[in-house]
Amino acid sequence: MKINAIKLTKNYEGRNLALDNVSFEVSMNGMLAIIGKNGAGKTTLVRILATELLPTSGTAYINDIDVIHNAKDVRELIAVVPQEARAVPWLTPLQTVSSYLMWRGLSYRESRERGKEVLRTLGLENVENEKNRKLSGGMKRKVLVATVISSDAPIIFLDEPTTGLDYISRKELWEILNSMKYNRLIILTTHYLEEAEVLGDKIGILDKGKLLAFGSMDELRRIVKYPFIIKISGDVKINSIDGYIKRLSNGDVQIFSTEREIFKLAQELLEGKIKFTVQEVSLNNIFEFLVEGGVED
Repeated sequence: MKINAIKLTKNYEGRNLALDNVSFEVSMNGMLAIIGKNGAGKTTLVRILATELLPTSGTAYINDIDVIHNAKDVRELIAVVPQEARAVPWLTPLQTVSSYLMWRGLSYRESRERGKEVLRTLGLENVENEKNRKLSGGMKRKVLVATVISSDAPIIFLDEPTTGLDYISRKELWEILNSMKYNRLIILTTHYLEEAEVLGDKIGILDKGKLLAFGSMDELRRIVKYPFIIKISGDVKINSIDGYIKRLSNGDVQIFSTEREIFKLAQELLEGKIKFTVQEVSLNNIFEFLVEGGVED
């Protein structure tokens, strides 16, 4: 599956640019996670790619089909769960999925059979005839995901599908998404960095409409230049070190550096009985590095 975005720009009248010359290309089966703060442009990007919104300039292609001039053909390939989507309260999960499939052109019988199969796959077979309004928040989200899975669409857009869910419900949904990403391309927007790191085969970082970085976790780590980070409790004087030093708002010190430099510093801190932690650079560190102005020497 393939998506190619070329200088996508969206300017809502009277507002700042929602998207500012966003370009990227991805060709794979798997998960593309788009992360950013609220208002970063994630939903605008998804709506343009899903043919729901026209860009001010630029264009995009899905499997080499122009999303602007051939929107009808693109819609045959995609399924979408918008950010604002809610399960209709007076329908059951089975009715929700089967009616969606009939809307996509399947017969009543085929829609029911496929609906039952997908709900069983997601562990919802025991509530398939319960009203949606009686389900938990996590189950309602699963019902929405079930609709797009049932379509067999090769490209799926999920706009912040886990927002508002408790951690356990989110992890359950992560397992479902992980299991279904290998034979399709899923574009997931989220502001949960852990979610993007766990699920994303490729990750795009948006901020104020600009695409700051795009790639796998290993590729994003190379942006920071150093693979490890040491966090020191308290305002400690650091001698010369090959790396970046950032003093956090709570007074702690955070240093990006090489394994050799981190090991050497750790020995010194142990001798001085100073508390510290060491870890591989995470998406949270990369996001902070890029979005919040980087580090201070």
